Amino acid sequence: MQHRTHPLLSPVPGTQRSLESFHFGPAEAEKRVYIQGSLHADELPGMLVAWTLKQRLKALEEAGQLKAHVIVVPVANPIGLDQQLMDIPLGRYDFESVSNFNRGYRDVTDTVAEGLESALTQDAEHNRAEIRRRFIAALDAQPATTAYASLHLTQQRLACDADFILDLHCDFHAVEHLYTTPAAWPDFEPLARYFGAKASMLATDSGGGSFDECFTLVWEQLRERFGNRYPIPYGSQSITLELRGQQDVARDIAERDADAILDWMRYHALIDGEAPPLPALAYPATELAAMDFLRAPAGGVVVFHRTPGEEVKSGDLIAEIIDPISDAVHPVRAEQDGMFYARTQRRMATAGMIVADVAGHHAHRSGYLLAP
Repeated sequence: MQHRTHPLLSPVPGTQRSLESFHFGPAEAEKRVYIQGSLHADELPGMLVAWTLKQRLKALEEAGQLKAHVIVVPVANPIGLDQQLMDIPLGRYDFESVSNFNRGYRDVTDTVAEGLESALTQDAEHNRAEIRRRFIAALDAQPATTAYASLHLTQQRLACDADFILDLHCDFHAVEHLYTTPAAWPDFEPLARYFGAKASMLATDSGGGSFDECFTLVWEQLRERFGNRYPIPYGSQSITLELRGQQDVARDIAERDADAILDWMRYHALIDGEAPPLPALAYPATELAAMDFLRAPAGGVVVFHRTPGEEVKSGDLIAEIIDPISDAVHPVRAEQDGMFYARTQRRMATAGMIVADVAGHHAHRSGYLLAP
């Protein structure tokens, strides 16, 4: 194992932070895997799973069983981790820019594409290597003028040449679920099975420039520009694993999730050994455009009538919003059949607040598909 420290731009003197990465397996390995935890810094299950993976990967490396080079960043957001207000951790948004830490990553497609055609051939592996070289150079040329930008660019530079990128998140109160692209689904469906994902939502571009898509979209856009003339494979496949809810921080759960990731790596021959038989897929993959955010029609006390992990039918009562002054009771109902997979932890709703998430089957949204 190699431990590397990547200093971040300091916002003011005396406040130096760094991103810490841990590298396992042969550096010259054909395949590379990048795993980070808690990009939203108040989502701690990912941090514990990443720490658990560190211990397991170290043992696998010592046993000579690692066939891939694996990078683990257990604390992906030291800026957000240090953001506390009256003893409440607030790691989703950057206090300085008021930006979501998982939005606005750099799109360097135009820089990579400039002059690329003259370097492309009919050899797909040559093209992959050339695009990766240009991708790294484009990111290295990007300036960082804020701590937030410095964090983003450091993460992108660490992950941009990985074949597989795993971003470990969680929701507020939820069951296992994930987000990936249609192109990556064949690679990640085995992980969905080992992980026990109750919802797997697919989108090529969900909007917002999230971490997982800042890699895959470069390859998608280059394939659109040049793919009819030159073979351009996917250089990176990314997934966001949602490790249930914020309170699901426990050693046994983290061990189970680490097992799922390692079994998936064995399935792809990234680790020596036979992978366990694939479990059944808990729920079929659906389009992210078919997912519904169910919002409170008014403010009031939230009372839930269904639990995440339940399949629901259109019109099913998910929750009630109760106004204790006017006695008004506002129902929140499923808008289509699907999987109720996540809900708010708050029990006092404000008007328009997202109360619950349902993975449906009827695609009806477009453009920006993510929560704020």
